[in-house]
Amino acid sequence: MADLTHRVATEADIPAIVVLMDRAIAGPLATFLTADQIAASRILMGLDSQIIADHTYFVVEADGVLVGCGGWSRRITTYGGDHTPGREPAPLTPGVDAARVRAMYTHPGHVRRGIGRMILDLCEAGARDAGYDRVELVATMGGEPLYLSAGYVAIERFEDDRGGVPVPLVRMGKSLIA
Repeated sequence: MADLTHRVATEADIPAIVVLMDRAIAGPLATFLTADQIAASRILMGLDSQIIADHTYFVVEADGVLVGCGGWSRRITTYGGDHTPGREPAPLTPGVDAARVRAMYTHPGHVRRGIGRMILDLCEAGARDAGYDRVELVATMGGEPLYLSAGYVAIERFEDDRGGVPVPLVRMGKSLIA
């Protein structure tokens, strides 16, 4: 197995991140969703360039090849990309609001190798260092097992139909206080 390295994402990473996101949505997520829900997911998910600009988005590489990405946000938006309707970029308040874990994707050929857990650890440490005492995220059905194993609990199950077809999602949270 290749050595995994991580770093903060830059604007130069955006083209490779977009390709990785597309592969992740079309790959493992297809086990949990219909073809129509996969198409709708492309409208609901994707790259949020604000997180890259905020320097809270990470890439994970194996031998210099992008195999995972994800980050955390100090903004109200809970999920979705630049193109997703209903975004809210206003800031959250540390100690009052939960930081958001956002846009986690793993290359289909590299799942179950610790990449998601590595990104979660980076996100939680960054949010904690910024003064947040809890984090929340919106998980796909494919991501839910990872988050449960990392100590997240389901808060609310819902469907998002902004892509024309209802896509099942679950809002989850975790305390950062040991």
